[in-house]
Amino acid sequence: MKPAPFDYLRVHSIDEAIAALAEHDDAVILAGGQSLVPMLNFRLASPGLLIDINRISDLARIGVTPDGLTLGALVRWHELESSTVVARHNPLLQYAVRHIAHYQIRNRGTVGGSSAHADPAAEFPAVALACDAIFSLRSARGTRTVTAADFFRGALETALEPGEMLVAIQFPAWPVRRGWGFEEFARRAGDFALAGAIVLLDYDADGVCADASLVSFGAGDRALRLTRAEECLRGIRLTVGALTEAARIAAEDCEPKSDMHAPAEYRSALLETLMLRALNAAAAPDRRTVA
Repeated sequence: MKPAPFDYLRVHSIDEAIAALAEHDDAVILAGGQSLVPMLNFRLASPGLLIDINRISDLARIGVTPDGLTLGALVRWHELESSTVVARHNPLLQYAVRHIAHYQIRNRGTVGGSSAHADPAAEFPAVALACDAIFSLRSARGTRTVTAADFFRGALETALEPGEMLVAIQFPAWPVRRGWGFEEFARRAGDFALAGAIVLLDYDADGVCADASLVSFGAGDRALRLTRAEECLRGIRLTVGALTEAARIAAEDCEPKSDMHAPAEYRSALLETLMLRALNAAAAPDRRTVA
């Protein structure tokens, strides 16, 4: 199929994009187009105006400050995949990006486009949730920030309001003595995951788990923090038994959904296996990176 007729506007600044959004109620932002264009072709989306932001250089920057790593909304997957800065300041993010679709899509797809699309099986929203990332949103009304936990509200649903655009995502500074793990399962390389698991484990100087972040994705209508499983790991020295129990609790709480690809029971069992693998990886000494 082909998209319904629409007008096209190429903008060169954030202010120009925001003004166009404020003037046109039926406008949408075009970044990499890897999610939006297929939706246009299937007429799942029929905007009156397409606002092309690809010439806004301010949105295509990767920045590092003492507070953490900041990604402009137009940063593309292939840039994260090859960046030594990202590898040093958030190795989990770089590793996860390599699992996104295929190279051709990673060459065009953007962090902002994926976030605004909010596919439940997408890797980036899950990483953002695990890392407590902050989303910066702009409109004619001003700028506001939203946590990842509040930004992603459900399948293809976010906190973006009419006239608002995502301009940047900030990841907090990577702590010393942090271990990480990432696992997902798809039937073919590049397919959306049937289930995925992300683990962050922060250790104190004595090797005790001071904090934990466990996230499932692909199993429900959005990525999900598994707080009960996290709590059972805090304040203890991690053992095989503790990691196994955390994986079991995570599978109980992941809220899996049945669909044409897999029943809920299969996704729950799969998530337990993936979570245990991610926990074991995060607990391994060679994953305790120092930023």
